[in-house]
This record gives sequence, structure tokens and C-alpha cells, in this order.
Amino acid sequence: MKIVVAMTGASGAIYTQRLLDNLDPRKHEIHFISTKHAREVGQLELPKGELKIAPSVIQYDENGSMFVPFVSGSAKLDAMVIIPASMGTIGRVAHGVSDGTIARAADVFLKERRKLILVPREAPYNLIHLRNMATLTEAGATIIPASPSFYTKPKTITELVDTIVARVLDQLGIEHELVKRWRSAE
Repeated sequence: MKIVVAMTGASGAIYTQRLLDNLDPRKHEIHFISTKHAREVGQLELPKGELKIAPSVIQYDENGSMFVPFVSGSAKLDAMVIIPASMGTIGRVAHGVSDGTIARAADVFLKERRKLILVPREAPYNLIHLRNMATLTEAGATIIPASPSFYTKPKTITELVDTIVARVLDQLGIEHELVKRWRSAE
């Protein structure tokens, strides 16, 4: 698969890290893009203040440049995951405001009917948030709120985060053994 992983400025940089940790760049072509605010949040939240990214992952900074392959419908990429997805990004994508590279790429994935997964990490939701997420769902996107499950009895923050990352991998159709499945947790 050819996958775009985008990180926006919502809290939850660990979700991005764990997804990157569980996508094998030897099996998949992975493109990574992050916003300035995402990098600032990562500096606060991650060990040593930075993401660990495999050298073979193709990296971009969100700087409004449209000279990246995944902002064109003619580029054949399979899926895009925005993790974490800020409510600002969700709002822009829901309303077709392609004012930056990530929003434009998400718009392309929607118009081309390709898999678009957004992982909002926000609480509580206001009515605008809910309507924007409903709009994206109606347009074909998948919303996976960063609401971890507990039936696997996670013992660490990483295990808790992995309950969401596992859902993302499931939606991508990528096999994993991050968490035990329901009823196999005991």
C-alpha cells in the first residue's frame, strides 16, 4: 500500500508515533507530513521531543506547498490517515477549504473515493465538531476518535494508545498483533 500519515496540532503525538512504529516501510510506501503545530506538540509530548521515523519514510513539512505527490488525484496513493486530527483540520476538510497541503490531500482522497481516516483527539465535542465529523463520514471518511478501550486491561500508556492504532490498522487492512481481539482478551 501507499499510505500518507499526517500529523496535525492536536494533543496525541504518541498516536502518530505508534502508527509509524507499526507501519512497515519495507512493505508499504509511507509518506509523512506534519504541521508546525504538530511538531511543537510533539516536542512537548514525546520522549526527547521528537518522532522516531524510519529513514525510508518519505517526509514533508506542511508549508502550504502543493508540490507533493499526494495532492493530485492522478497520484495513485491508497490511504491517508490524519492522526491526531485537530478540529481545525477536520473543519477545513469537511468544508472543502484546501488552504494547506494536508487539507488539500484529504480533499483529494475524498474526491477520488480513497480511504481517508481521521483520528480526532478532543474532548468534549461541540455541535460544530460533531457536524463536521458527520459531514466527513457522509463524504466517505472514517472517523476513529482517540477513545481507547479497556477490555484488554492495558498496563501502560502505549498499550492504551495501541487500542486506537489497532483500529486504524484494521481500517487500512493491515495485519497486526497489537491488541487481543474482543473475547480473546482473557
